[in-house]
This record gives sequence, C-alpha cells and structure tokens, in this order.
Amino acid sequence: MKFPAMFSPIRIGTVTVPNRFVVPPMGNNFANTDGSLSDRSLGYYQARAKGGFGLITIESTVVYQEAKGGPRKPCLFSDDTVESFRRVADACHAYGAKVSIQLQHAGPEGSAALTGFSLKAASAMPASAGRDIPEAVSNEEIYRIIECYGDAARRAQQAGIDMVEVHCAHGYLVSTFISQRTNHRTDEFGGCFENRMRLPRLIIENIRRKTGGNLPILCRINASDEVEGGQSVQDAAAVAAYLEQECGVDALHVTRAVHLHDEFMWAPGVTHGGFNADLVTEIKRAVSVPVIAVGRFTEPQYAELLVKQGRADLIAFGRQSIADPDLPVKARTGELETLAPCIGCLLGCVPNMFAGKPITCAVNPCVGRETELTPAAVSKRVVVVGGGPGGLYAAWISALRGHQVTLLEKGEELGGNFRIASFPTGKGQLSEAIRSLIVKCRKAGVDLRTGAEATEESLKALAPDAIILATGSTPLVLPIPGLADCGYVTAQDMLEGKAPMGRKVLVVGGGMVGCEAAEYLAERGHQVAIIEMKDVIAADVTPENRRYMFENFETHHVLLRPSAKVSQFYPDGVDYSLLPSAETGSLRGYDSIVLAMGSRSNAALRETAEKLAAGQPVSLELAEAFAQAVKEDINPRDSWRAARDFRMHIAVESAKRAFLESVKLAGGEL
Repeated sequence: MKFPAMFSPIRIGTVTVPNRFVVPPMGNNFANTDGSLSDRSLGYYQARAKGGFGLITIESTVVYQEAKGGPRKPCLFSDDTVESFRRVADACHAYGAKVSIQLQHAGPEGSAALTGFSLKAASAMPASAGRDIPEAVSNEEIYRIIECYGDAARRAQQAGIDMVEVHCAHGYLVSTFISQRTNHRTDEFGGCFENRMRLPRLIIENIRRKTGGNLPILCRINASDEVEGGQSVQDAAAVAAYLEQECGVDALHVTRAVHLHDEFMWAPGVTHGGFNADLVTEIKRAVSVPVIAVGRFTEPQYAELLVKQGRADLIAFGRQSIADPDLPVKARTGELETLAPCIGCLLGCVPNMFAGKPITCAVNPCVGRETELTPAAVSKRVVVVGGGPGGLYAAWISALRGHQVTLLEKGEELGGNFRIASFPTGKGQLSEAIRSLIVKCRKAGVDLRTGAEATEESLKALAPDAIILATGSTPLVLPIPGLADCGYVTAQDMLEGKAPMGRKVLVVGGGMVGCEAAEYLAERGHQVAIIEMKDVIAADVTPENRRYMFENFETHHVLLRPSAKVSQFYPDGVDYSLLPSAETGSLRGYDSIVLAMGSRSNAALRETAEKLAAGQPVSLELAEAFAQAVKEDINPRDSWRAARDFRMHIAVESAKRAFLESVKLAGGEL
C-alpha cells in the first residue's frame, strides 16, 4: 500500500506542505527554563522532520509572561528566545518539513505557583477539583493579551516559522471564552455567540496585522467539550464556519474534550485510530479550508481512507510520532513491520508532561535523546541474555551502534511478559511492538537464538566482550498460609491458556496485572472477584485507562474487595482482614484462584552485584551503582504501611551502607 492521498502535497494559506503527515503540538518539557528551545528540543523535532513528517508543530508556546503553564514551556513573549526557534526551524526545513508553532495562554490550566500571578479565565470557574479558582480576566488585560499573541506571531515569523496555530481548545484561556459553560461575562466578550468569539477574532486580526498578512494562521478547536453544557459538535461546526468566514483562518486542527475527560485527549490503548473521525467529518462539512484530524492514529491505513474520502485533509499522529519518528518514511518504503506502535500506556508521556519532567516513551527510550545514538568507537562482541522487550531493544540498539550481537532466550518465543501482556483488553498493540523489535533486530544483523539458555559454558563459548542481562521478572509468591496447596494459577499462566478456569474466579491482587486478568476473564463469561490489600483498586493504572477498566467491571459485575489483606488461602478462596480495622471476612466458593500479587526480578541480588562489580575498581561510583541495582531485585509495591518510593529509598540506602561496610571490613578504603 503506497498511501497516495497521504503523500500528496497540500496548501495551507501561502505555504505548500509536502504531505499529509502532521506532528501535532505536544508538551515534552525539553525546552530550557528560560523559554528557549534546547539542543534536546532541536534533536527531537529534527528527528521527526528526517522521518518524513510534512508539518511539524512546536508544542504550546507561551505568549504571555503571566501565563506560563510549566517550568519548561517554550516562550515567545521575549525577543531573547527567537534564535532558538530559528535553529529548530532551520533543522526541520533541511529535511523539507514545514514548521508551525502553537500559541497558547494556559488560562485556568496554568500554574500560579510557577508564575506568581493569579490564574485567569473568562469567568471565575475552576477547571477541576483541586485547581485554583481563576480570576475573571479584566477587559483591559484581554486587550494586552491580544497584543501579546500578535507579538509572539511576529517573533515566530522572524524565526523563519512557516505558520502559527492559535490554541482555542482543551479548556485553556481562549476555549473558556468560546464555551457557554465557562463564559458568564456580561461585557462585549460574553453573551451571544459573536461576543464569545470576539477574543479569537481579535487575536487573529492582530496576528495578521503584525505579520503583514503573510503568515498562515490555524486554529485548534474542540469538536466537542465532552461535558454537560459545554460545546457540542454542532456548536463546534458553527465555530469552525465563523473562524473561516469571519476571521479568515487558513486551516483548522480539530481535537476533543477539556481536561475533565482526558480519555478523549490522551486516548488509552483501548481506543483505536480515528475514534474522532465522525466529529471531524462534521467540522469538515462546515468549512472549505484544510482540516487536520487527530485521535490516536498509529498506522496510516485509516488516515489514507479519511483523506481519500475528503473527511479530513491532514492527519496528526500525536503520541505515535513520539513512539516512532520515522512513520512516514516507513510508510513510503513499505517498512511498516518495523514501526514501533504507540501502545497507549500513558506511562511516560502524559504524566511527565504534567509533572514538568522531560517525557519518555515505553517503546522508544530514545525520545528526547535522538542525538545520543551514535556509532560505537570500537565494535564489540555483545551477548544479550533475555528476549523480552528490554533484551530485544538492547540488542537492536547495540547492533545499530556497530556491535556484533547475539541474543539468548531460553524460551521458544521472544517477547517475554510483554507478549503475554498483549492478551488483555485493549493491549493488542503490545504484540505489534514485539514483532517490530524482532524484525528490527534481524535487519540489524542480531543473531536471535530461542530455546537457548545462558549458562557459564554457553557464555564462555561466545567469548563476549560484554554481557547485557535482561532476564525480566517472575510472579511474586508470598509465604501466606495455604497458598502453596490451594492450586492457584498465576495471571501469566492463565493468560497463556496453561490452565483451564472454572466458572467462578477469585483474582488475588488488584494492581494492573490483576485488574487486566479480571477484565479478560469477565469478558469471557466468568464470574470474577478481585481482592486487594491497598485501599484503591488499580492504583498503578493511569486515570484514563481506569475509566474504561471500571466501566468494564460494572458491566460484568466484577466484585471488588479493596483494603483486604489475605491471611489464609483455601482451594476455593481466602480469609482476609480488613485494613485498618482488622475486621475479618472470607471469600469462598470459587472454582479457581488467579495469583497477581506483583513480580520480582529473575536475577538474585548476589548475581546482579557480582556481574556489576566484576573487574571494576572499588569506588564511590560503584557503591552507588551497586545500591541502585537493588531496585531491579526487590521491585517493591505500595502498601498500607509505607509508600513504594519510601521503601525503595530505604532499600537503596541500606544496600549502599552494606557495600561500604563490606569494603571496610575487607581492609579497603573509600
């Protein structure tokens, strides 16, 4: 499939975009704290231009000094940052990509603690529980903000940026003016539709005036706010038509929801590409300017169809462009089997973005570190032990850097627990991720050996210069009375079909693994209960995924028993005590027990320490490395007694002290 529609050029205002693949604006926290784009920012955007994306949008860039939403947000409220944007634009232009900048005022979603200024919105309504109540922005300040948008656009133009995008969605400042739910003003910026649209209209007019009318202007709008009283798709169509006819925008970027319903903004793995398509189609019917669609697109097949059908003009591959910056090139060259799919885990991108930390990616550890992947100075013989995702990725990267790599996997299949994890609801793309790694390893020349256990003899025979241990984890089995004799099945073995399940199933452990096992069983007609020691079921599951998970639990009548510490196992259930009251109870009469109480590293601490320290001089740095290695062996969970982070800290410090004392007892010095 060659995707002719996706690879056809398109004009946005005065600019021709070479294809329909778009990197949308996504906060990454790679910028410097002074608002300039860093070398890391440059490497990140350059990699996606090199990967073939036709339009690259720099993440939400602050236009107003009093409205900075995070410590590492790019800023264009000062001339001081212009040169850093020019560097990024030039790097992307070198690969033929066009560059846009999203201009933003965070409004009620900003950070008063960071800026020292009160949050502002159309009206004094908090964005959500726990957020500060914003001030209704004064009429005078509105006009100052309008000027700042124009000044920021002028600076973008000076930096060689091809177009700008005004953020009018997601509950940020402009969005609060457009929606009747959040705009209760009685001045010229409130009331009727035209008054609520006055702010975006004046912003667009000011941008056009200060850029000489030569800079294409896009607007990002909500197709639906997804809240009662908020903007519907019908409202959004009217907004889109107004922006084209009355404001003269050159294109629209259609997204969805305010932050109260992040599952539509940060769609988890259970959602599929194009879940916003019908809403986008409604917007497309209302306008003649190009429309960009977004919504969990991971592969180009449905994107091609939407463009071909005229239901959208460009497709934004958001988190997919994080997972694999080379998507367009792979689509053009027929190498989609090597595509690293976004698995919708929401573990490293969205949480880090909100925490002000650089984003990471579960399937692309190189994100934000693109410039670090360089050829090795000396080619070595490398042996990787373990064929799960960690081992496969390490083998592939090692081979890319020029090493001779052999991977040993004692099982008959590659993928480890990652492959098994693809069985539960909404996680099918995990198997795609494994297949991608296998293919990339083979293309890079990695010698993949299955059914090959790493022993002292086999390792000696390979004569490696370096050994990488990636042996994964095994289910945790605690010394609880009756457990050894109750006939339990681990969640992993259940998912692999190694044991038949009875009609009634008790899942012991309510973390991610236990909950996904329960979903899997409930969907297949089993009567399921979950018992968990913590006071929250699925505490380690992201909020967006939890919404869908608990809908499933309700649909299938899954019994949830949190704050319950198992004291005794039986072949048909358990006794437990409720925390913190110590009240006792039982869950009995079950046909099968599925164990999902956590996991621990396959490698023992002694083995880890010995391999880490072998041949290295004793030093404080080695002590720290030794201490940190403990994490992989103990893998603690949160409990009612102590938080996971606290327990991890204690373990690391204890390991460090033990190492130092051992050196002293042996007569060494540090």
